[in-house]
Amino acid sequence: MNETIRALKERRSIRSFSKREVEDLLIEEIVEAGLCAPSGMNRQASIVLVIKDKEMIASLREDNRRIAGLTEGEDPFYGGSVVLVVLADKRVPTYLYDGSLTMGNMLNAARSLGVDSIWIHRAKEEFEMDRWKRVLNEAGFTGEYEGIGHCVLGYRDCEYPEPPKRIENRVRVIS
Repeated sequence: MNETIRALKERRSIRSFSKREVEDLLIEEIVEAGLCAPSGMNRQASIVLVIKDKEMIASLREDNRRIAGLTEGEDPFYGGSVVLVVLADKRVPTYLYDGSLTMGNMLNAARSLGVDSIWIHRAKEEFEMDRWKRVLNEAGFTGEYEGIGHCVLGYRDCEYPEPPKRIENRVRVIS
């Protein structure tokens, strides 16, 4: 089996990360792979906010926890050391799909590089908040962006999950 197909088939969402930091070079490769994702009419509507600052991650984690309705102390990022927030320009008709492809590319690139990951939602609600809009502006991103998701990175502190049973009969061939 080819290595790309293997990475696609073997990728799993990790829900327990160790304290080990992800190397900057690997983060850069993962982000670059995300930004190489296909996009509608090549408009490249996606942007990525790489968050490594522990205090900012803690603040984002807390907002995400509240939005999700989780109990105090629960960590929706499962202790991941890096959060890659994907947002996309709402003026582009395919922004949601473009951002989703960016997320998918990053999750699969992480697996291929030996980095564990999980897609966490609620970026849309977070980046509707004034404080996170300010973070975007301070990072130099101006415009109308919608949060697509968080690609949380780290190294697992658990057994690698078994593949889930795949639902059958999801393909029809029309020839």
